[in-house]
Amino acid sequence: MKLITILFAGILIIDVAVFSAHGAADEDYQKPTVIVVIGAAGTEEYGAQFAKWAGLWEEACSKGDAKFAAIGLDKVEGSPALALSPSLLSQESTGARANDRTMLQKTLAGESKQTTAALWLVLIGHGTFDGKTAKFNLRGPDVSADDLAEWLKPLHRPIAVINTASSSAPFLSKLSAEGRVVITATKSGYEQNYTRFGQYLADAIAEPQADLDKDGQTSLLEAFLTASGRVDEFYSAAGRLVTEHALLDDNGDGLGTRADWFRGIRPVQKAEDSTSLDGYRAHQFHIVHSEAENKIPPGLRAERDRLELEVVKLRDEKEKFSEDEYFSKLEALLYDIAQIYEQTE
Repeated sequence: MKLITILFAGILIIDVAVFSAHGAADEDYQKPTVIVVIGAAGTEEYGAQFAKWAGLWEEACSKGDAKFAAIGLDKVEGSPALALSPSLLSQESTGARANDRTMLQKTLAGESKQTTAALWLVLIGHGTFDGKTAKFNLRGPDVSADDLAEWLKPLHRPIAVINTASSSAPFLSKLSAEGRVVITATKSGYEQNYTRFGQYLADAIAEPQADLDKDGQTSLLEAFLTASGRVDEFYSAAGRLVTEHALLDDNGDGLGTRADWFRGIRPVQKAEDSTSLDGYRAHQFHIVHSEAENKIPPGLRAERDRLELEVVKLRDEKEKFSEDEYFSKLEALLYDIAQIYEQTE
């Protein structure tokens, strides 16, 4: 065990040294990327709302030093005029383009294929479902869940796909994958009414009040739980039947979990087939990191996250081990995590 520990510590030291040597050249490569896609608005009222939500994502990226890209915000002849900030407008070239579907495909193709930096894909707009295929409505040809699944295949990096549109649930099962977070605004393709989840998620993603565990940063899980709660509050205050139920999947089973399965940030219910629980990986996705988290180089942070998920898995499977075996495994994992924090102090 001592030899393994020494080797592990050596690897961490090398990782820090390599990161420092690359310096500014790798800084941009290590930044998370947030791609916000604004779909066909339909009306000026919806267009203004969608542009506002995109602006909130841009503000979060600015606070967290993340790269931001917007698709679907430029003025196309015949489309509703949107009141956009100059910075948002600069994300797109002026004038009409062939279609936003092509732009999205090209943007994803141009992303780094393998890095520890997370890629966030946020879809804001309307969706459709014909009983077989779910699509996100774009100006020009729409994009389906199958399209996105194919375009994301070459990317071997942390990915979060967030579809805030109506009828978005089928995207979850199509895009679910190991290590990937998928969030949809609805639990079914037949929840076809306009959804408000996207507004509340954009509000919460960098909001200190949404930091449920008070660690100085708001995770994607915390934003999901906060937004889901605010959706319920809206319908309750309006005396209306809830027509949207957001889902989160990050364990790769393609089933998804609703916010009411959580108490705080911990899932408190289990599926009947005892599949692993959702939420743990989503809690490791942040746009705005705390001061302490920013001190950890991206490579070490990725290793810390992997070890933390091993701790969670071990804790959830505690009954499979004897007490001595359980604590022995737990101690080894916690020791390795402690070594990472020592390297960054």
